[in-house]
Amino acid sequence: MREAGLVTLPAQVWNSIRLVPLAREEPIEGLRLDRRAYDEPSIVDVGDRTHYISYIPHAFVARWESDGDTATASYGTRLLARDDKGTAPPGLPIRVRRRMARRVAADRLRFLPLHLAVEGYLALHFGGPEIAWEEWSRRAIASGLSPREEGAYTGAQVPGLADALRIFEIHPGQCGVLVYVADALASAFVVPHPDDYRALHATLVEDLFGELVHQYGRLWLPVRDLAEPIDETAVRTPADLRAEAERRMRGWADFHDRVMAEEVFEGGGRAEEVQRMRDARLYRFLPAFTPGRPNHIGEQITVGEGEGTRLAYLKTFRLSESQIRRGHLLSTLAANEWRLDHTAAALGVDQGALVLRLQRAGFGYLLRQDVLDHYRAAARRGPRSR
Repeated sequence: MREAGLVTLPAQVWNSIRLVPLAREEPIEGLRLDRRAYDEPSIVDVGDRTHYISYIPHAFVARWESDGDTATASYGTRLLARDDKGTAPPGLPIRVRRRMARRVAADRLRFLPLHLAVEGYLALHFGGPEIAWEEWSRRAIASGLSPREEGAYTGAQVPGLADALRIFEIHPGQCGVLVYVADALASAFVVPHPDDYRALHATLVEDLFGELVHQYGRLWLPVRDLAEPIDETAVRTPADLRAEAERRMRGWADFHDRVMAEEVFEGGGRAEEVQRMRDARLYRFLPAFTPGRPNHIGEQITVGEGEGTRLAYLKTFRLSESQIRRGHLLSTLAANEWRLDHTAAALGVDQGALVLRLQRAGFGYLLRQDVLDHYRAAARRGPRSR
C-alpha cells in the first residue's frame, strides 16, 4: 500500500474478525468525506429511465445539503390509494436520489457507498442477447436480465464485527481499515483524512457484505497471529530489539500489501469513471470473475494526475463463489455474442452442460422452455451407451 501513500499498522483481533488499520503518511487535505444519514427509503435513478426503491442508510458527501425533494409511501410493503373518505394511509417521506453519484455543486459530490459498485455488478451485460439466437426466450430478447437481483448482508449481521468496531482502538493518523473475517479479506475501506475515518468508522456495520463473509463470521473461529515472531537470538541490545520489531512490522505490512494487490488491484478486471470533480475522479470497478480465487467489486476516488495520483477513497465488496460464477458466465456469454455453442467451447463443456449451468446459476428463464426441457431430459438419460 506504500504506492497509495498508506502504511499498514499492527492488526487487532476479536474472535474471527481481524481489523488491519491503514494510516497515511500525509493526509489528503483537499478532499474530505462526510456522512449524510437517511431515515427513510430512497428512490434511486440509475439512468436509462430505470429506478429502484431501497433503504440506504447513508451517503458519502462533502458539505452536501438536502435538496428538499420528497414523496410519500406507506410503511411496510404496500402502496395503497386513499380510502372513500379521502384519507391516505400512514406514510413516511421518500428521498429522491437522482443518481447514485451526483454533483450537487461545483465542488460537491454525493454518492451512495457500495451501491455504486453493486449497481455496476447488477448491470453486467444487463441487456441480454444482442442477436436473437433461437435458443433464447422472447423475454430474454425483449427485457434482458430484468429483473436482476443479488443477496447481501449488512455489517451488523456479520457476527463479531460490531463488537470489534466498538472495542478496537483507532490509531492516530488512521485513514482506513482492512476487514478480515476468518482470515478472508472481506472489505477494504480508505478515506482521505483521519478526521473522516473517525467520523465514518462506525458506518462499517451499515455496509454490505457478501454471503461468504457472513458464513465465515458464523463459524466463530478464532484467528491466529500471522506475524513473524521476533528472533530472540538476534537481540543483544535495545537497538537490536528495535531492529527486530521493525523487521516484524515490515513483514506484516508486506503480507497485507500483497493480499490487497493480488485480490483487489491486480484482478485483471475493468474500471469505469463515474464522475469527475476538479482533479478527483470517482471510479467503480469489476474483477475478471475468475472462479476459485477472491474477487472484489468496489469503488475508488483518486486525486492528482500522472505519477502524482493518490488513492483518496476505496471501498470494496467481496463476491461469493456463486456470484463469481454468475459474473463469469455472463462475461463469457457476452464475449461469444451469446452463442451457446461458442460459449460452451470457451468454457470447455458441451452445450447441454452449459444450459444446465445457466439454470443452476438462476438464468434458466433466459432460455426457451423447450430448450431447457430437452437438455434436462438428456441429462436424466445420461450418456448414451454403444
